[in-house]
Amino acid sequence: MAIGIGTISSDAASLMRLIDTSAWIETLIGSPIGARIVGLLPSQDQWLVPTMVQLELARWLRREAPHSEDRVIAFSQLCRVVPLDTETALAAAELGAIHRLAMADAIIYATAQVQNAELLTCDAHFDGLPGVTFEDRRAGLS
Repeated sequence: MAIGIGTISSDAASLMRLIDTSAWIETLIGSPIGARIVGLLPSQDQWLVPTMVQLELARWLRREAPHSEDRVIAFSQLCRVVPLDTETALAAAELGAIHRLAMADAIIYATAQVQNAELLTCDAHFDGLPGVTFEDRRAGLS
C-alpha cells in the first residue's frame, strides 16, 4: 500500500474542490484511479476538507494504515477545513432527500454546494449530480 498524497497539479489550483473520502483513499493507496485523481488535486488553499471527510479518513486509516493516520490528518488540517454548521446541515437534509443520499454523503455533497466547490469523488452515489466530477473506479477495466 503506497500511502502518500502525491504532487498537486498547477492546472487544478484555480478551482475550489472538495475531495471526497473515496478519492482520498484511491490517492493514498496509489491505485490507477488515484494516479488520475492526483492530476485533479487543487492547491491546499483551494482544497476543502469537511470534518465529515476527516472522520471517515481517520476511521479508514485506523483500520488500514494506522502508521499514516497522524500524517494524513495533519495534511488535511493544512487545507480549508469546513466544520458542519446549521446552513450545511439543513442543506444536507434537503439534498439527501432529493438525491437519496446517506447522511455522510449528504453532508459532504451539501458542504460542496454551500461552499460553491466542485466535489471530486469515486463514489457512484454522486455520479450525475450537479457540481460533481466523478472518477469511475471501473474505468479502464475489462
